[in-house]
Amino acid sequence: QVQLVESGGGLVQAGGSLRLSCAASGRTTSRVAMAWFRQAPGKEREFVGGITWSDGTYYAESVKGRFTISRDNAKNGVSLQMNGLKPEDTAVYYCATRRYGFISYSEGGYDYWGQGTQVTVSS
Repeated sequence: QVQLVESGGGLVQAGGSLRLSCAASGRTTSRVAMAWFRQAPGKEREFVGGITWSDGTYYAESVKGRFTISRDNAKNGVSLQMNGLKPEDTAVYYCATRRYGFISYSEGGYDYWGQGTQVTVSS
């Protein structure tokens, strides 16, 4: 079992920045993929960004160039640096991991999830 705990969400004005962190505990290893998803009210959960076992990174088109995912070795987890935030980035952000080294763009491809952290961007 792997436990994931997100932190760093909050309220920020449009154009601002936030950094989300995800700490992993339990049966963790750095040789697995991790990802961030988000879910806005009334919408389905969507892929935001992911990192492979070899630190390859992938992003949704809507956040490319603004968000950066990276490993946080001290927490056995990942971080998500979010710059240039827009009101449409408002959502609950979830950290996820899977038993494999390559990412999946589908939420069904992940085995473990955090509880989520709220990000609200005001206009």
